[in-house]
Amino acid sequence: MNLLTQRGVDNRTEFLESPAAVIATLAVSAVVCASLLTLTVTRVIPAIRLAGVDQVEPARVDIPQTSLGALPMTEAEPTDLAATDPAPRRAAPATLPQMRPDRQVALSDAATQPAAPAPTVIAGRPPVASTPRPDHIVALAAARQTQPDVTAIATARPAQRPATATATVEAPTEAIAEPVIEVADISPLATAVSPRPAARPADLDTTPSASFVTRAPDATENVVLASAPAAAPVAQPQTTFAPNFDRSANACSRRLAREIPRRPGNAQDGSVFAASLQNTSGTTRDAAVAREVLRGNVPDFLRDLAPVTFTGVLPNGRSAQITICVTPDYLAVGDDRDFMRVPLGLAAAGQIAESFNMMLPTTRMVDAIYAQADLRLSPSPMTPGAQMSSTSYFMQHNATVEQQRHNAGGRLGMLVSGHKKDLVLTNRLSSHPGRVAIYGWHRPGGNPIQPLSTVHGAEYADYSHGIRLVSRTAFVNGQAVDLRDLLMDGTYASLLNTEGPIGRPAIQIASR
Repeated sequence: MNLLTQRGVDNRTEFLESPAAVIATLAVSAVVCASLLTLTVTRVIPAIRLAGVDQVEPARVDIPQTSLGALPMTEAEPTDLAATDPAPRRAAPATLPQMRPDRQVALSDAATQPAAPAPTVIAGRPPVASTPRPDHIVALAAARQTQPDVTAIATARPAQRPATATATVEAPTEAIAEPVIEVADISPLATAVSPRPAARPADLDTTPSASFVTRAPDATENVVLASAPAAAPVAQPQTTFAPNFDRSANACSRRLAREIPRRPGNAQDGSVFAASLQNTSGTTRDAAVAREVLRGNVPDFLRDLAPVTFTGVLPNGRSAQITICVTPDYLAVGDDRDFMRVPLGLAAAGQIAESFNMMLPTTRMVDAIYAQADLRLSPSPMTPGAQMSSTSYFMQHNATVEQQRHNAGGRLGMLVSGHKKDLVLTNRLSSHPGRVAIYGWHRPGGNPIQPLSTVHGAEYADYSHGIRLVSRTAFVNGQAVDLRDLLMDGTYASLLNTEGPIGRPAIQIASR
């Protein structure tokens, strides 16, 4: 029995010392303290305040009732102003009569008060010296007053200009009226209608004089443009003296895409070209796509670059606004009616970007493009596997994106984002040679599915990849500059790249 009792005591002691018991005790104490505090705040304190208010007796204020009629004057005890007012004694006027204490004073009516003198009003404008009338007007007025004869008044008027016309004045029989002047029919100035130019006489000599030189016919006036036969594409010459960026540009105009050749007339549509790549993959497919793009088989809407703006404070404390010009969608082959977005490996993408005087974007640029896009499409992942890099997957995903764009009411040329991952420019390209850097595929909330990654080889490309090109001509506070210089500059690079300045080796890897 004692053993059982001792075991029970030990169990209770262990329970009371256990963390669960301590937590339970603290919880009960917190509940009790909260209840007491609530009771104190809601019950006790208001009762004490109300009790203190009830004991205060309201003050009584007696307001005398007086009328606006006669005011009775009662005798008041004389007070010594010197004892109550510390100010200097003021002398009372000696001219005021003494008023009896029982005298009543009546308020006078406002109507009996003497009226204030009326203000003097000067009517009219200030006098102005008038201009004297002409002499003939004065004579006409004098004749009108002294000579009632109408003919005399007419003679006082200014004389008419000499002409072949004759004027007759008819005097009215009852009242004096203005004279009526009739112009004779022989006057060449009297016309019933507006004058019109006369027809040129038939015998008029129109032969040009010797002082006039006949213009030679322009050789281009009668030129008829004929459709040229389809010719084989000519490789674009590589010039080393061309500027790296357009210093004369002032906006993201079509001029910045002038390095993209004009699309040939015999270029294939996107679906036809994609079908020809069904049995190819990897670098072989990349080479075929690069040849087609470099000959100009690119949709026309991709040549209208879209502006993306960055605003921030530089390390020196000054604010700066940088504008880059990007393609409105990812690189594609075909025309505006039939095109296919083409994923590429790093080597082919860099070759195309360098040929078009463009670059790959940075991760911060990709984020800014998504934030400022006119149309944001949701990612459409497909079943993962080895088929992700097949041309059929490329075509299927392109059809899905086009359906998304049509359903959203998107038009060609709008800045579109969210439907692909980007091949990006990063310093990891130099620290991880032989790799491709991918980033993006933003969800509707703005978070990318794909963080910056270099796990794939440089030749890898699947359906989710896209090539967004950025012009090398950028604008800092409206002034055209080379985007490469900005990315390598320690002052401006932080606005365009999360890694800060990008080294020249990484830029060279992404542009060869």
